Amino acid sequence: MAIFINQISGNVVDVLQRRIFPATLIIDAGRIQSIEILPPDTVLDTYILPGFVDAHVHIESSMLTPYEFGRLAIPHGTLATVSDPHEIANVLGMEGVRFMLDNARNSPLHICFGAPSCVPATAFETAGATLDAAQVEQLLQLPEIGYLSEMMNFPGVIARDPLCMDKIAAAHRSGKPVDGHAPALRGEALRQYVAAGISTDHECFTADEALEKITLGMHILIREGSAAKNFEALIPLMRHHPDRLMFCSDDKHPNDLVRGHINELVARAVAQGYDLFDVLQAACINPVRHYSLPLGLLQAGDSADFIVVSDLQHFTVLQSYIKGEVLAENGDIQLPYIPAATPNHFNCSPKKPEDFALHAYTKRARVIEALEGQLITKSVEMDVRCNENQAALADPSRDMLKIAVVNRYQQETTPAVAFIKNFGLQHGAIASSVAHDSHNIIAVGCDDESLCRAVNTLIQCGGGLSAVGGDKSEYTLPLPLAGIMSAANGYELAAHYTQVDAAAKALGSTLYAPYMTLSFMALLVIPSLKLSDKGLF
Repeated sequence: MAIFINQISGNVVDVLQRRIFPATLIIDAGRIQSIEILPPDTVLDTYILPGFVDAHVHIESSMLTPYEFGRLAIPHGTLATVSDPHEIANVLGMEGVRFMLDNARNSPLHICFGAPSCVPATAFETAGATLDAAQVEQLLQLPEIGYLSEMMNFPGVIARDPLCMDKIAAAHRSGKPVDGHAPALRGEALRQYVAAGISTDHECFTADEALEKITLGMHILIREGSAAKNFEALIPLMRHHPDRLMFCSDDKHPNDLVRGHINELVARAVAQGYDLFDVLQAACINPVRHYSLPLGLLQAGDSADFIVVSDLQHFTVLQSYIKGEVLAENGDIQLPYIPAATPNHFNCSPKKPEDFALHAYTKRARVIEALEGQLITKSVEMDVRCNENQAALADPSRDMLKIAVVNRYQQETTPAVAFIKNFGLQHGAIASSVAHDSHNIIAVGCDDESLCRAVNTLIQCGGGLSAVGGDKSEYTLPLPLAGIMSAANGYELAAHYTQVDAAAKALGSTLYAPYMTLSFMALLVIPSLKLSDKGLF
């Protein structure tokens, strides 16, 4: 049963005016009618803040529907997200984007969706769908679509490729901003990219790179997700550029979302000595203004969207309100679970162990080096261990494992196979049909038989995550919604994910989030070395 309030008292944190004062909010019809300031000596033990905003997130990466994502995020004070649905668009095209919009209408969470700009992400992989310029422009006309999603094809933008420029022009005609995606882009190439009308970037992994982009007029999103963690590298920018910063998660697994969200970044920044109002400007104000979000900013006349916290150090969220409705209290969400449909696109035949064999043409091989806390990889060379038939073998003793990408959209295809290090598996294999951005099946393993078992387990269930051990043990998390999401209760899914994550670590992986890291090993738009279903890139 919905519970609406007509007034609430607390220490109001007015981020816009940079002041804190005791007051009572008078609320009617979901809006703040007035803010009645109380005497300065009034003692109140709670603080009322504007809601937090995740300024760039792929909801699909949480494996949750938009509605379930809201159920997990709102208790942490997240009242709005800027969400790029290009993961499901790469699988299902327009049908996938419409699913996200329709499902989100059930949620009170303010979700600003983007029109995916790069479906497929590159021409060097097989995706399940394509969105052309006309379809992107069609999406930009919808009220739920607030921006053009990250323009990952920065070489195309720099070269003024007609397809890229048509999509950017459509966003400009609609008066909506264009998100960027330009890891390590610097100098004249960066200036050309920004000059095309790109306004944000969330891929910076050094402060120098971010500062150069700020000087060119970009907004920088400080990202801290389940795999990519750039907070420590970028937070020093808060000292001099709070007006150009936002916080985001980009990709966050459900077990991490149960523990916390943007509230954690706010607490960390304040604990490091950064100015409270500067931090809250980045967390609450900047994304609302940049993306024209309908989220209230705790001013008279605004939508009654706010949170109540116990203090301004830990930011423990006591209550979350949207349009005057109490949606979460003391960490408990007040919204019921709602089942969802599970559209999918999975057309893949089972594989055989010999499909993962790799002939050794040389004594050394290029190897993908995965990096903890980063989406970028290194390209290194290592000696190849071979059998009597000159087949290249994985070598767990040197952490030189096999990686394979299997086309999940076509029946009879041969897996692309290469080598990877830093996953740490000692036996068995793990696999996932969450593989950015085309979401083919990706697997890492210690031997061909284990790779095959892990992949076939996902083919059988139409997508998900799997971990198989040398002792024939199997752990599976099915993801029947586009092969990348679940329609299950979010809290139950988080517990299930925790189990399969533990299974991967029991095989030897030392990565914090092995499945999230695995999902980015096929993301060709992030350097230095990746693998698609068409080969090493």
